[in-house]
Amino acid sequence: MKMRVEELSTPALLVDVDAFERNLATMATRFPGASLRPHVKAHKCTALASQQAAIGHTTFTCATPREVIGMAEAGVGTHLLLANEVVDRDRLRSMVVACEAAGIGLAVAVDSDETIRSATQAGVREVLIDVDVGLPRCGVSPDGARRLADMARSSGMAVVGVMGYEGHLQMVTDQHERATRVRESMLLLRRAHDDVGGEIVSAGGTGTHRMHTIGLESPSGVTEIQAGSYALLDSQYAALDDGFAVALTIAGTVISVNGRRGVADVGLKALGMDHGDPSIDGASVWFCSDEHVTFAVPEGQQLVVGQRVHVIPAHVDPTIARHEAMWLVRDGEVIDRWAIDLRHW
Repeated sequence: MKMRVEELSTPALLVDVDAFERNLATMATRFPGASLRPHVKAHKCTALASQQAAIGHTTFTCATPREVIGMAEAGVGTHLLLANEVVDRDRLRSMVVACEAAGIGLAVAVDSDETIRSATQAGVREVLIDVDVGLPRCGVSPDGARRLADMARSSGMAVVGVMGYEGHLQMVTDQHERATRVRESMLLLRRAHDDVGGEIVSAGGTGTHRMHTIGLESPSGVTEIQAGSYALLDSQYAALDDGFAVALTIAGTVISVNGRRGVADVGLKALGMDHGDPSIDGASVWFCSDEHVTFAVPEGQQLVVGQRVHVIPAHVDPTIARHEAMWLVRDGEVIDRWAIDLRHW
């Protein structure tokens, strides 16, 4: 593919191949093989997931039935975990059919009688009990895990373990505090695992992955980590300075200039904004609107209409969901295009 970044229509989602490959290698060194179950919600791209599988990570975490079905149809991975509660039996059944056709294992998170009944009626064979470890979202209390496991087994499903996501701790800036609170959360998860059984104890994310111990010999240890954002990173995770580099930017075109104030064509419809404003190297972002990012450059820097800028999102996952493709680049040259084929529900 002979093309320069400057030839792309904007806004365009760019992946710095060298930074991306270093990120994958760094994580594979820290958590090789089955100790990492990459979360595909962070990139929603089977081509990218194939690169993770090629480096040894062949089990994957998914957030939506669409992601499960897309991964199965692409034949990527050996075992998929839907780490989310679903009560739509038709969608659950479609996941089961797709995974069986591809010969890929499937487990589904459950945290209630209703999710167990839906999974049973859809023909799901394996479930994990989703445990509340402090994030006020999904998950049963640790004391309620045993009853759900008994119900699932009596319904004919295999309970293969537990999962719990300490999402509320991903961005705790003090490392000692983060590590202490992660351990407390994992003690809750392991307490539930003692009651539930199964070979899997699944947890973690990019912000907390180094706070986890792999192996059940440790009272707070787990068997696998569900990190996903590490592959491409965003400005929020980059602030943790944890050995990964920002590999994802959005190329934009300056469409208006007034003195030091510039406007580029990368607005809310191209960005996930739930973690705050994006950033532009060498500039101060003022605000974003539907189609625009408004920013200022320092005194002495020239800004002209038609100039390209690279916008760094603060949250990679919802940003990617707004785009149809990502363009792989090296030294300004476009070397490939990957479809974001797992987006939407």
